[in-house]
Parts: sequence; structure tokens; C-alpha cells
Amino acid sequence: MNIGEAAGRSGVSAKMIRHYESIGLIKDSKRSAAGYRLYGDVDLHNLRFIKRARSLGFSLAQVSQLLSLWQDRSRASADVKRLAMAHVEELDNKVAELTAMRDLLHELAVSCHGDNRPDCPILQNLENS
Repeated sequence: MNIGEAAGRSGVSAKMIRHYESIGLIKDSKRSAAGYRLYGDVDLHNLRFIKRARSLGFSLAQVSQLLSLWQDRSRASADVKRLAMAHVEELDNKVAELTAMRDLLHELAVSCHGDNRPDCPILQNLENS
């Protein structure tokens, strides 16, 4: 199938497929006599794997590691778990940061009068940070 068909069937845009090839995340596609990219079922499977891993927030570097582990049938599941748990820790840290930002912004918004007065705790906080 061509890149448009592969994109449609995998849910990964043609632009991202080209990008994944350019950075070596997926193998360079085979080419037709006219130079068009050609993809098979294995390529679709890899693209779907990448899409799912990206939807879970894994970085491209982590996706590359996961792909390697997935394709290595002699892998240790401990390696996969270690990678997943490190990502969970990253997500926990992001959640904590976002929660702190939300809480501060909420506190500032509540303390703002929201009327015609020029003084505003939100702007004062931004100015003094």
C-alpha cells in the first residue's frame, strides 16, 4: 500500500510516517519503480504500536526502546517494566506540577476582585515572579 493508505489504516499521518523514517524510528520503506513508498502489514503493525505508545505519552526515544524490546523475543519483561515505571514517575511529576500551577492560579483568581479596579493579584504575581 502507498503512504496515504498506510496513514489511513494506521491512524498515523503521512507526514509523521515520513518523519519516523527520517529519524530511524521505522525502517525506510520499500519503493515502487516510480519511487513511491510502499508499506506492508508489518509496517502497519509497527505504526499502530508507535501511535499507541505516543498516545500514552512516551517520548520518541522511549518509543524506540519499546519497539526494540517488542521486536526482541528474548527480551526480559523487567526491561519493559522498568521503562514503563520510569514513565509513570515522569507523569506523576507532571501531574504534581500541573496541580500546583492550577492551585496557585485558582488562588490568585479567587483573590482578584474582578471589577473595575486596576489592582489585580494575578498581574502582581506575574510581575513579581
